[in-house]
Amino acid sequence: MNAPIAIDAYFDGLRRREFARLDAHDCAYLDYTGSALHGASQVEAQARLLADGVFGNPHSEHRPSRHSAALIDAARRAVLTWFNVDENSHAVCFVANASAAIKLVAEAYPFSSRRGLMLSADNHNSVTGIREFARRAGATIGTIPLDMQLRLQDPLAHLGAASASGPGLFAFPAQSNFSGVRHPLGLVASARDRGWDVLLDAAAYAPSSRLDLGRCGADFTAISFYKMFGLPTGIGALIARREALARLRRPWFAGGTVDYASVQLDRHRLIGGEQAYEDGTPNFLGIGMIGVGLDFIAAIGSERLSRRLRELTACFIDGLVALRHPCGSPLVRLYGPEDSRDRGATVAFNVLDAQGRALPFLEVEQRAGAAGVAMRGGCFCNPGCAESAFGFPGNAVAGCLDRLGDAFSIPRFAACLGSGIPVGALRASFGAPTNLRDIERALGVIASFAESGARRRTASRRA
Repeated sequence: MNAPIAIDAYFDGLRRREFARLDAHDCAYLDYTGSALHGASQVEAQARLLADGVFGNPHSEHRPSRHSAALIDAARRAVLTWFNVDENSHAVCFVANASAAIKLVAEAYPFSSRRGLMLSADNHNSVTGIREFARRAGATIGTIPLDMQLRLQDPLAHLGAASASGPGLFAFPAQSNFSGVRHPLGLVASARDRGWDVLLDAAAYAPSSRLDLGRCGADFTAISFYKMFGLPTGIGALIARREALARLRRPWFAGGTVDYASVQLDRHRLIGGEQAYEDGTPNFLGIGMIGVGLDFIAAIGSERLSRRLRELTACFIDGLVALRHPCGSPLVRLYGPEDSRDRGATVAFNVLDAQGRALPFLEVEQRAGAAGVAMRGGCFCNPGCAESAFGFPGNAVAGCLDRLGDAFSIPRFAACLGSGIPVGALRASFGAPTNLRDIERALGVIASFAESGARRRTASRRA
């Protein structure tokens, strides 16, 4: 049995054991950047935990409370181990999701006229939104633009130029949630050498590749666990270097975050370390399932999963670029590089008419859904990448936004811009349960948009 066939056999078995519901529902699920799917054994493990254990609020001191505290401590250790750091150098702050982790940093970072913010144009809205905190503090805000392949354009030059007026916080994604482009993790060390604190959004990267924070060295890293292994939802983490965490200044306090608070004296003192950033009662039962999820993906094997996803991504991209209208014009416009080695398992594209104009993404998304293919449509909460990918004309966009005002909607915005300028795209993303049949079903839906039928060349599989 050669290597690709052996990998196929392993993942076919995994799908039968853990994800049989996909075939039972005839669903080709291709939205893993939106959320991973949980395995059946994860549900069984959670059921055993809930059926057998007695767990109370971890802020109490009785035995059920201590059981919950032990679950949380074990989860912290598991997360630190997974990302190859330890509790002496790093803290794990459990929050609702990656967005909440990013906001923790944004609202507490000491922005000022001498401590600015540098963002990549390719960022989730939750990262781009940091600029509102920076702006209120009078900080300088810079943006690193994207090139034609949606990669960061001369990032070191932008960081170096901005450092002259005082470095501050640099925030960028390890992997684009829009295009799947992977930005160089070496930027973390380069930025820190220039005096920047670095916030790394790893929400789209961590599900398909092991992130070594001991090597990467980011000051702050944001993740969402449901994107990694599906269950539990509603839990993310800020993984922070303790020395960087100590530089933050929280704008408020809440239950569970203080050693004491006095109403009479108008005084309080935050608890030291990560608990100062965990507001209220933590989701202790959900947090208790993090170790189960990490064990689940560890059993698959990070390298085996990464290799599998590269293969599937290459197969899908090959299929997309092979699609043609009968006149020979491309049926698809791909965003980002064609080489699967330069991206994660996320592919963004638009379907074109024979004249090269993008069809409405909602039309494609709805036809795919009717055929049992689950893909995402829109801008994926990443306006900077969308603006670069679609070639939005700045003046025209500003004019449309001003004219529409409170009456803004995507259809009205599209009508204002005029035909030929897309306002959204399709995104297909892959995970451990994905198989070649899912890929073929998606390509079949896309091919159905060719005028009078598409000519499809056989797509070669390349890793």
